[in-house]
Amino acid sequence: MKTSKLLYMSALLAGTLSFTACELDEYNPSGGDANITNYNAWRGLQAYCYSPLNEGLFSEFNFLSVAEGGTDMFENPSKDYAQEVFFYEGLTPSVQAPKVTFNQAYTTISTCNAVINHADEVEGADKDILVAEAKTLRAYYNLVLVTYYGPVTLSDEDISTGIINTRPKRNTVEEFYTAIIKDLKEAAAVLPVQPLDGNYGRVCKKTALGLMARAYAQGAGEGLSEDGVSYWMRAKDTAEELIKNASSYNIYLYDDVSDLWAQANNRNNPEALFIVSGVDANNESANYMSVNRNQLTFTFCNPNKLEDLYKIADKSNYYLGRVNNNAMAPTPYAIDVFDASWDKRWENTFMTAFGTFSMVTPGWLKYDNYGVEITQALIDKYGMGQQFLGDSIRPYAEINAIASTYKGNQYDFVGAWPKGGYAAHHADPANLITGIKNPFVIDYPVDVDDDRFAVVLSKDYKTDAEKAQSRYFTVNIRDLFDGNQYKRQPFDGTNSYQLYPSLIKYNWLYNGVSEGSNLQRRYGDIMVMRTAELYLIAAEAWERLGDAEQGRKYLEKLRNRAARPGTQAPALGTITEETILDEYAREMAGEYCRWALLKRHHLLGERLKRFNSRAAESFDESIHYCRPISNDFLQQIDNRDEYGDNGYGTTPTKGY
Repeated sequence: MKTSKLLYMSALLAGTLSFTACELDEYNPSGGDANITNYNAWRGLQAYCYSPLNEGLFSEFNFLSVAEGGTDMFENPSKDYAQEVFFYEGLTPSVQAPKVTFNQAYTTISTCNAVINHADEVEGADKDILVAEAKTLRAYYNLVLVTYYGPVTLSDEDISTGIINTRPKRNTVEEFYTAIIKDLKEAAAVLPVQPLDGNYGRVCKKTALGLMARAYAQGAGEGLSEDGVSYWMRAKDTAEELIKNASSYNIYLYDDVSDLWAQANNRNNPEALFIVSGVDANNESANYMSVNRNQLTFTFCNPNKLEDLYKIADKSNYYLGRVNNNAMAPTPYAIDVFDASWDKRWENTFMTAFGTFSMVTPGWLKYDNYGVEITQALIDKYGMGQQFLGDSIRPYAEINAIASTYKGNQYDFVGAWPKGGYAAHHADPANLITGIKNPFVIDYPVDVDDDRFAVVLSKDYKTDAEKAQSRYFTVNIRDLFDGNQYKRQPFDGTNSYQLYPSLIKYNWLYNGVSEGSNLQRRYGDIMVMRTAELYLIAAEAWERLGDAEQGRKYLEKLRNRAARPGTQAPALGTITEETILDEYAREMAGEYCRWALLKRHHLLGERLKRFNSRAAESFDESIHYCRPISNDFLQQIDNRDEYGDNGYGTTPTKGY
């Protein structure tokens, strides 16, 4: 496994200054009298511009819930946690997820400003590149703000001065996008093709240009143009420039989508345009990073809810991790949009077959530890075939434990046990199936005689008689729903209602990615933007420009690489807006982009009515196309009532 060279070690230099480095979820960092003209101090401050990426936005559940919640693709399956962002119920400026997201983006802009403003006062060989990085990051944070919060403030605060604007004025949406594009153009002209010092945690030329394509597309949804040219045309031109000249920009697209999500390719993934690099738990730098990357615990269901069948305590699941928060599950649309008969993106996006594990290699857990004998009581309760009475369900995964100096034990997927363990003992690691790209990707469909899974959620509807052909408990995914909402109560006499297809894009299992016994956290790399999005933007822009056929080749490229062996992607019919939205859903599910996509097409309300009825009940077209302004921000300015909260009722007006 190739490990990352972490950027954030240099951020320690910022701690040597007398700047008051506030917590990232606080508004208004203050400055001091440190000599920012010292190159090392200035460079340390520049590194701090990256801090909210790994220590906030892409480390916790807050931004993910803001970016994917309240859409046609995800809802809360079993409880009312974060119902404000998933269902627009009680959404106010004090709600944590949008508040923290706003704070983390807004406050760091003052650090970017300081780096840019004082560049002329320092001397250093890499100065121009570092400034270009700061401009790229400033553009990204401003894009987050204008996308999710609308016409807020283009902050000109500078952390080095300690001067805070307590009476900020809102900028227009057009002013935001003009500033964003200007920053990205200037950055792209300077940034190298390869990241500075070979550190892939830094932004580079393809990052700036990729974000420019995204910004043009998002701004196009606001009806913007540049020098008389539609932003849709600019988005198309930028995306196509990168696609057509990929080698010049070090841009790559995997031929096989399963390689994209292979564990071996998580670090420094070549398809990434913008990476938030994770902690390497085998490196001393891990001791100096504050990262709580816990998305997995919110996006997985907990099969231990069927504790008589899946006998692993949640706190001890070294395979799946501790999946006890269970807050984000796919809607029927997000499930039905995949045709699993040909599309490997289905199992590379969602886990639907849940097995246990052994730890024979380190001598921790014997192969038989989590074996479950199929009794008559289990057959009667779960509907497995009578012919399997007396047989057993055996482990799927073999996990190794490796001592590590810095973050405690590391856990590594060694391989999968072959099926048939009920008949012949397979405890010898020599029998393991190795070369599996991703331990959470279970090949579709699961054989009916497979004895390595306790429960399988079936995308294809099965009758009771068809379920009885299986050794495992079979749950029809459609039975989990009442209309397009999860039932949230037993419907078959079991706890199956608490299960759901589980997003696997933020779960990793390899040496260097774990935090010892804290099984809620895993520190893999996250791709903020990747090449496939350029293909989608190009197709989307062509469709919006009225010539959808020109975008066909970009969609077909993504579909063809997703076809499983022995199949081919079906031919696309007439390409419409719906076609574009569906292909985004298949390719980018859970990747922090759905809410923004539906906003720029102004389809949030319409899609919720069709695919997320609970959210539709509270969605207000006049308010909910902007998330609420952070209450922390509003409480620290003197013109709160004038500034407005985007229409959420805590100030007299929206403010725009």
